[in-house]
Amino acid sequence: MKLPRHALVVGLARSGQAAALALARRGVDVVATDRDATVDAGRLAEAGVEVRLGREEEALLDGVELLVKSPGVPAESPLPATARARRIPIWSEIELGYRLLSHHPFVGVTGTNGKTTTCELLGEMFRAAGLVVAVAGNVGRPLTSFDGALPPDAWIVCELSSFQLEDVHELACDVAVLLNLEPDHLDRHGSFAAYRSAKLRIFERARVKIVPRDSGLDGIEFAADDELPSEPLIRGEHNRANAAAAVAAARAAGIDDEALATALTTFPGVQHRLELVRDHGGVRYVNDSKATNTAAARRGIAAYAAEPLRLILGGSLKGESFDDLAAALPDTVRSIDLIGEASDTIAAALDGARRSYRRSNTLAEAIAAIANDAERGDVVLLSPACASYDQYRNYEERGDAFRRLVEALA
Repeated sequence: MKLPRHALVVGLARSGQAAALALARRGVDVVATDRDATVDAGRLAEAGVEVRLGREEEALLDGVELLVKSPGVPAESPLPATARARRIPIWSEIELGYRLLSHHPFVGVTGTNGKTTTCELLGEMFRAAGLVVAVAGNVGRPLTSFDGALPPDAWIVCELSSFQLEDVHELACDVAVLLNLEPDHLDRHGSFAAYRSAKLRIFERARVKIVPRDSGLDGIEFAADDELPSEPLIRGEHNRANAAAAVAAARAAGIDDEALATALTTFPGVQHRLELVRDHGGVRYVNDSKATNTAAARRGIAAYAAEPLRLILGGSLKGESFDDLAAALPDTVRSIDLIGEASDTIAAALDGARRSYRRSNTLAEAIAAIANDAERGDVVLLSPACASYDQYRNYEERGDAFRRLVEALA
């Protein structure tokens, strides 16, 4: 593929750094910038990338032929907006990675919830069939980091967020999967219609489309009640739907049911998604920190609805209403602890649903209070229904904090 001579990478989290390194390896003159002056960009400097931290100046666009935008950078932020005005092409890290790796067969997975679980399960299915596969994208290893690192026959399974799909142009999935669509990231996209449009870009050049039954979209349909080669090990109806989507996608890729059955019965799930951290005195502590919206939290709660539940809700706000979540809480919920920035908003919804709660402010306070109350047979579920940016860098850090606090219980 033809690459530009001069490129600017905006945003230096995992995917931005990977994109800058990939371009530098290909001989492109790269400038990389981030508003955060504390970013550790040592690897970039060693690779010959010019790093500018702290301020994003329009002069950085002078002579630039391509801007690569990290998913955390809003489209309306100054550098992307100026680049559009100057008609400088803007690619997501995914678009760059796809162009660098377009000779590999490509499975893309998007949706509001379940992406990571489905991608990792697909990876297990490919491996069970004896195929080489790289699982990349939104949460895991950046796609561009695989440039030059894969054998020619390797498959790529890639998790795709709405932020990543905003700036694709040639991405063409051999198999494209949409898991579900529910309101999320409205603080960034502005409306559900805009969010939906970003998600559906996965299908623009797809060869095979995998879609939810009754979605009204064309493609191979799946649903939670599909007959599967074997029952999945992972818990919950939502995970059965994820498994059904993975089966449909893997079959479209030519994988036989024997390999699918092996993967379904051995795949334990992913960290931070209904992850059993500890059984402490008959009380189970479950880390569902990846439930960063109300739809994901409702699925996590439903997975344990038959058991006595003690919930931890809260975090940073994303523009969602909590009314439906509060109204749908099962009678098995024994206690609710609220943490973080969203406490007042969730409390108002719980008041409306006539559900009691406790304001614990921090995760540490919540765990300490719950540990005093919990009884044998209870399930303590961190399924926050919120992002984590008020108190943590990301949901992984929040889930790790939950794990440490639970493991420290005497």
